Amino acid sequence: MDLRLLRYFVAVADEGNFNRAAERLHIAQPPLSRAIQQLEAQIGAPLLDRTQRPLKLTPVGQLVHDQALQMLARMEDMESMVKAAVGSERRRFVVGFVSSTIYARLPELIREFRKEAQDVELVLVESTTLDQIAALKEGRIDVGFGRIRFDDPSVRRTVLRHEKLVAAFPFTHRLAQGDGPVSLHEIADEPLIIYPRSPRPSYADQVLSLLRDHSIEPRVIHEARELQIAIGLVAAEEGVAIVPESVHRARSHDVAYRELVEPVTSPIIMSHRAGDHSVELQQMIAVIARKYREWGYDVSPALEAAL
Repeated sequence: MDLRLLRYFVAVADEGNFNRAAERLHIAQPPLSRAIQQLEAQIGAPLLDRTQRPLKLTPVGQLVHDQALQMLARMEDMESMVKAAVGSERRRFVVGFVSSTIYARLPELIREFRKEAQDVELVLVESTTLDQIAALKEGRIDVGFGRIRFDDPSVRRTVLRHEKLVAAFPFTHRLAQGDGPVSLHEIADEPLIIYPRSPRPSYADQVLSLLRDHSIEPRVIHEARELQIAIGLVAAEEGVAIVPESVHRARSHDVAYRELVEPVTSPIIMSHRAGDHSVELQQMIAVIARKYREWGYDVSPALEAAL
């Protein structure tokens, strides 16, 4: 599929108007319209509801839009990485991470690694755990930090620690200002916001599974694309969410966080290629072990064995 057509389609979808999209793309409106018609012919279905103002995506258009965003983002990542590799003779170490690990002290680990490996060009790439598996096997990243367990003989995973989960409420919610922890059964009938929407399985499935483990059939109201959107929907009083404890740093003025009675956690998992003994990977492992000791976290025996 022509990436140029996908870029044109994303611009039209974002603007909701052919003229504004043409101005954004610095092309004339007629060739833009023909390009979208060509893409629709390739897909075999209309992508835009042209009777609406602004233009609206059809169900097929929404699917193509979501996939196009991922494909274009992947191309931008690749272009950035290639340019960096061409322009630098330093060794490169690429780290993949899921968004919630940003709040779970990953930035502090990254800063410490930079101090330890000043001659290494460090590249950070946000990606889901499942995307990290493919990226590791294809050599696009060197280590990944995620939350989903998986089995692949070519990828070694180490659970660094288990992070406590908490409930996030709109600040005006009846349970937002209570004392002490709240039970999962107290929020069983609340509209639930989960993330990410795709790809699956994901952290969303972890949350659904733990609720069902407690005989709760969740009433999912929103499947958000990412963590920040989920928290924003909570703030907008659309529902409640179950998130890692460290996420409370993300937003607190209009979202309230309460501990849960049930001892539910989400793992933080480091993944790398099996048989990788690179100096950079060893430096990263050593940094994690040292900082975990400083913070009072248990250091995984598997992590110790890798040193």
